Amino acid sequence: MPIVPHIPTYLKAVNQPRLAMDLIYLAKDPLLCRTLNHSLPGHTKSTLQMADDYIMKCLAGLGFGFEQVAVPVQAFQADHTVPHGFRKPLPWEPVYNAMNLYFIKRGVSHPQELILLLAHKDSQSWLPCAPGAYDNASGTIALMEIARVLSGYASKRSIWLLFCNEEHWPWTSVAAAQALATSDYRALAVLNLDSLAGKARHGDPPANVTRFSTPEGEALADLMIALNDQLGLKMIQQKYLCEMPNDDDGSFIHAGIPTAVMSIGSYPYSEPNYHKMSDIAEHVDLDNLGLAVQLNLATVLHLDEHGSAAMLPA
Repeated sequence: MPIVPHIPTYLKAVNQPRLAMDLIYLAKDPLLCRTLNHSLPGHTKSTLQMADDYIMKCLAGLGFGFEQVAVPVQAFQADHTVPHGFRKPLPWEPVYNAMNLYFIKRGVSHPQELILLLAHKDSQSWLPCAPGAYDNASGTIALMEIARVLSGYASKRSIWLLFCNEEHWPWTSVAAAQALATSDYRALAVLNLDSLAGKARHGDPPANVTRFSTPEGEALADLMIALNDQLGLKMIQQKYLCEMPNDDDGSFIHAGIPTAVMSIGSYPYSEPNYHKMSDIAEHVDLDNLGLAVQLNLATVLHLDEHGSAAMLPA
């Protein structure tokens, strides 16, 4: 099957300077972090609320429907007695409302068939002010750029872009997954964009991994390998079986939606700045990130045209 003719045109619209601008705003200046338990001096809103405002402002007027859903969460707390350095919140610790932000494009001919892309927009709530540039400003700005590129696209199937929260507790993707599981939509794909372009060493070749947990997810992983090759994106694109679903894609699998996968720079994840204060904007490989954005965008366009991950390009 040939590549969908309009895919290369949309891929060319991915704009690396815009990615850089969004990255700086969300992970360096003015926002050093994106959490509900931290505010900048002189501001009453938390840094995560300010990030929400920025996303909504940037994507306003692009032709998407918009919904926000509040989910009660708490902040993780630092705990240096355990290897990962944090603990779950206790019942009496502060409760906040974290927002799931949905940008919605209704399909013209198959509106009940859904392609959902998501990224968690928050950074680590247990660190004093962690930039979280790879984890997960990279996925957040990738989703913002996909929204911009698709703004004038008349999709056959419905496309939802979900900005959720995973570095507070509980993950707000759980509420999103449960809502989708009880809806009338049939999810063709759930693409979780998390820590895109993160890999072991800076200077390594561009890379991306599609992590899957189900046969349906493996079909999506195979599609992404085929698209990377046929479009000449020149990434090392691999797939990885995760037998214990987790992260935000795992929320959907546990809710009974098997077509969920994660796009990530490496797996097992090897980015040396993961969950550290050194996860800063200057370390993000924007060239690799741009290619990962193009691959996920191509996957959406292919699925919208054919309605199946099994229809591989050749």
